[in-house]
Amino acid sequence: MTDLLPAVWADLGGAPGELDRLGVTGPTASLGSTFPITGVGAAAVGASLLAGTLGRATPVAIDTRGLAVALRSERYVRLDGRSLGSSFDPLSAFHRTADGWLRLHANYPWHRAAALRVLGCAEEEVPAAIAARAAVELEAALHEAGGVAAAVRSEDAWRATAGPPPPLVEHRVLGDAPARPASRPRVLDLTRVIAGPVATRTLAVHGADVLRLDAPDRPEIPLQAADTLPGKRSALLDLRVEQAVLEQLLAGADVVVTGYRPGALDRFGLDPEALAQRHPGLVVVTLSAWGHRGPWAHRRGFDSIVQAACGIALAEGGDEPGALPAQVLDHATGYLAAAGALLTLARQRQEGGSHHVRLSLIGTAAWLLGLRGEAAAAEDVDAASYLQEIDTRDGVLTLARPPGTIDGRPLAWPPPAPSFGAAAPTWTER
Repeated sequence: MTDLLPAVWADLGGAPGELDRLGVTGPTASLGSTFPITGVGAAAVGASLLAGTLGRATPVAIDTRGLAVALRSERYVRLDGRSLGSSFDPLSAFHRTADGWLRLHANYPWHRAAALRVLGCAEEEVPAAIAARAAVELEAALHEAGGVAAAVRSEDAWRATAGPPPPLVEHRVLGDAPARPASRPRVLDLTRVIAGPVATRTLAVHGADVLRLDAPDRPEIPLQAADTLPGKRSALLDLRVEQAVLEQLLAGADVVVTGYRPGALDRFGLDPEALAQRHPGLVVVTLSAWGHRGPWAHRRGFDSIVQAACGIALAEGGDEPGALPAQVLDHATGYLAAAGALLTLARQRQEGGSHHVRLSLIGTAAWLLGLRGEAAAAEDVDAASYLQEIDTRDGVLTLARPPGTIDGRPLAWPPPAPSFGAAAPTWTER
């Protein structure tokens, strides 16, 4: 499984001599799929472990059983032993269309409302309304209305629609800047859903002070908040009216991570080039669904939607489209983003400069599609050994542990406990 790591580590800018520090144990396939998602997950997590321990000559390791739990971390969230529900709305599913299949995303209320507006029907009539429409036509109509969906395509059909995919990871130097002194890094987290929050929670595990910002009128799904906020402080800030507060936070940050469509945050002065001009020396990490070029660059997208559009759903399914056993596009992209942030931060502290690291779910999907092989059966995993309990103001929260060990010691979520919107939008003392 470690054979995927050298190329990924090189793409991230890591030194080859670091690779010998990583060990992998456990079954070759801890999650069954037609794709080697265990190996992909191990490479992404392994990169984050190596990047988080640079300069320490410390052995790091991954057990693929714990990896399987971590890649499906949302499934193990409990509060006082009770489930927090599902992050998936009943409408978020594959639906038959007049000429094929459509994957709809309706997990957030505003996306669900857009879908119902376009379809012009009540919830119970949605399958029939979708069945009367052509997949590509409905996909476009939903996008124009602020919704999220994708027609299910083969990989060849996707390439014909969208062109070549972006690289797995890209790095740009945006300008000159002095090297910043080594200190506990401050990470401003402007991400939602899974890939970006996985990146920033991983940075928190490796010692960063992570402050996540959300708009006051965009509440988070409780399950996702519990799963992706450990180790971070979460604050609410209306960027439309509190620009001065945002600018103070940017002035104190070392790393900014954004997880929105390219250009979506430009009106707030958050495009990488503008950030480099106003705050030289920043490391800016951007994650998107579809990359920054091509006809889909400005569309909304999530892991399940990318799987449907690019050919993974057809490859993973049989007579009907299927889904990977984990949202590995999100999780792998998140761990790779954390690795890229840590490696680039170390580079900035040695060489200076303002830096931009860019990743996308479709770039990760293209990597996965290039590794397709025979279907692999997975061994059952007992998750109990890979869970952590955290005391919160609402009760005892059970979460999947962060994957991996450092010098033989399992990683664990640091404080604070997840609490959406409870923190002040300020930095802590270094």
